[in-house]
Amino acid sequence: MAGLDAFGTQLQRGDGATPTETFSPIANVTDITPPGVERETYDVTAHDSPEAWREFIGGLKDGGEVEIEVNYDPREHDSLFADFSDALPRSYKVVWPGTLGSWAFAAILTNFEPEAPHDDKLAASLTFKVSGKPAITTGA
Repeated sequence: MAGLDAFGTQLQRGDGATPTETFSPIANVTDITPPGVERETYDVTAHDSPEAWREFIGGLKDGGEVEIEVNYDPREHDSLFADFSDALPRSYKVVWPGTLGSWAFAAILTNFEPEAPHDDKLAASLTFKVSGKPAITTGA
């Protein structure tokens, strides 16, 4: 197989309801960069490390960031600006097309940058900082 079509991928926003949270897609998303997880490493090299090779162990993990680009519509997207004021993370999830699964995570909106060029469409870039471990649901 050569690859999978990304068309139809969604970033969904949770409504915060308990016990059952409902997720709704964010409208007019043109590009999604899902969480890029990272892990720190700690150098544990010692004077007696075998053959003078550096040695490492795994350290803390970071859920990374999620970035989206949207065809900006203030009527659709300005409600997201309220998330910028929230100090606590909100639930989001990236839902892959068809039955490919999803990545759910808590995140804080850290950047909301609309633009209105004189010769192009209204657009906006949004960045979310992931808090904690993403929950990956594997699809069929």
